[in-house]
Amino acid sequence: MMIYNVFDQIAEILAEAEPAKITAMKASGEMQERLESLIEKSKEGRLSSEEKDELDHFIVLERLMRLAKVRAETRRPAL
Repeated sequence: MMIYNVFDQIAEILAEAEPAKITAMKASGEMQERLESLIEKSKEGRLSSEEKDELDHFIVLERLMRLAKVRAETRRPAL
């Protein structure tokens, strides 16, 4: 099974749980600051291997959450 299929399956499960909560989710200020710091260091070529792993994990989680939000949005009742 390709990793994207796994992402899709997890996103589907998340979206079905509570669509409104999924679409409202966002990173904390601390997480956003850390991500921005890692991105800046990456642009400057100053990431350690541990920081690169951390940034890679952020990217994977971001993809998963975007998929879940798109799917949840289609399930939200119209207002």
